[in-house]
Amino acid sequence: MAENKGVILVVDDEPSMRRFFEVTLKREGFHILTADSVAEGKAAIQRETYDLVLSDIKLGDGLGLEILSASKEKDPDVPVIMMTAYASPETAVEAMKLGAVDYLTKPFNVDEVRIVVRNNIRTKKLIHENRKLKMALADSQKIELVYKSNKMRKLIETLKRVAKMDTTILINGESGVGKELIMKTIHDFSKRRECDYVSVNCGALPESLFESELFGYEKGSFTGANERRAGLFESAQGGTLFLDEIGEMPLKMQIKLLRVLQEKKIRRVGGTEEISVDFRLVAATNRNLAEEVKQGNFREDLYYRINVVPIKVPPLRERREDVIPLVTFFLDRFAKQYGENAKLTTGEVRRCLEHYDWPGNVRELENTMERIVALTPGDTIEEDDLPDYIQDVSQAQPETELSLPEGGMDLESFLDDLRFRYMELAMTRENGVQNKSCELLGMSFRSFRYYLSKGKESGYFQ
Repeated sequence: MAENKGVILVVDDEPSMRRFFEVTLKREGFHILTADSVAEGKAAIQRETYDLVLSDIKLGDGLGLEILSASKEKDPDVPVIMMTAYASPETAVEAMKLGAVDYLTKPFNVDEVRIVVRNNIRTKKLIHENRKLKMALADSQKIELVYKSNKMRKLIETLKRVAKMDTTILINGESGVGKELIMKTIHDFSKRRECDYVSVNCGALPESLFESELFGYEKGSFTGANERRAGLFESAQGGTLFLDEIGEMPLKMQIKLLRVLQEKKIRRVGGTEEISVDFRLVAATNRNLAEEVKQGNFREDLYYRINVVPIKVPPLRERREDVIPLVTFFLDRFAKQYGENAKLTTGEVRRCLEHYDWPGNVRELENTMERIVALTPGDTIEEDDLPDYIQDVSQAQPETELSLPEGGMDLESFLDDLRFRYMELAMTRENGVQNKSCELLGMSFRSFRYYLSKGKESGYFQ
């Protein structure tokens, strides 16, 4: 049986034309289905999936533009070619505006028909394959949100809620806490996830390049502008624009950003045309923008415009329960990346890592785990394999000083987390034997079982 190179729908009210395409295109290896009217053609589009549609402009019960519209509504990627014996520039322009990829005039040149059909089906397949490759690449580069603490669990629940809305979000957190990963999570949960996610670090852009990078520019607008270039606002069309370290943005650009957010229009550098833009803005900063406003470093009107939904990402020292899950995640990832055996941590190593404050947050932890995987010869990480500064902090074991976060705290959740951590340590030491673990903690077996069940319900214990 000959290879099926694709399925084509031909809509024409002339039997001779339908027969022409059946004979001509079947010889090329295509499977041909036909319809003789607008009604039958639209019904065929709903019933089947096609690789290409050929439709006459004038049909007995209406115009072929209805076929074009129905096909584009079902699958915008399917190429539609319009045909007519009554060629006119106006008809061709209208068809192309509505999404037709080509236009054929009767009587046909057989070779032309074959080439047009073959090229458009090949283009469709390339688009499909390119999309699959992009999705596979995105999946391979995807970084997981790894956490166990109640603080992060509640944060993720909040992200899922606000991501569904199209409102502006301001993420605040210290350097290295994972603000961009939080941003990507918002994008993935949002209705804009099928469109592009565009990220720019405002602190890394020279002030002289801010405007051209964000707004784009026209050819000849300045020295070196050899061609027209779209800016980041246009690149994020339909998707999400992430402005990291927005507190570093110059005041002049803050004014222009505020105008874009209010009017949803931009003008390229050197251009006169106003271009409508549609994107969702998420900004992030490690600064206290309210203080920056008081000091005159950040515009008050822009601050209130972007601070519609504030998201605070806690530093790692305030969610120590997340340290070991992150350690395990990064050790596994780097072991696979470098072809090393999985690295195991001893109880003493885990205690050292949890005791350290991680001033560089998740980024510092990630870099530390990469260094350990690269330098540790065996499969088990010992305390001596840790950097000296982590060992020194752990060995010093300063007296714990209580402090209450500025925004208050959930004491019950904190005590539960602390209890679960010690229960986990006890079970690790006693190889999972519960009656010995509860004795180690001075708990009754009944109480131990109760909190173990509670920890499983909250997702702490697997």
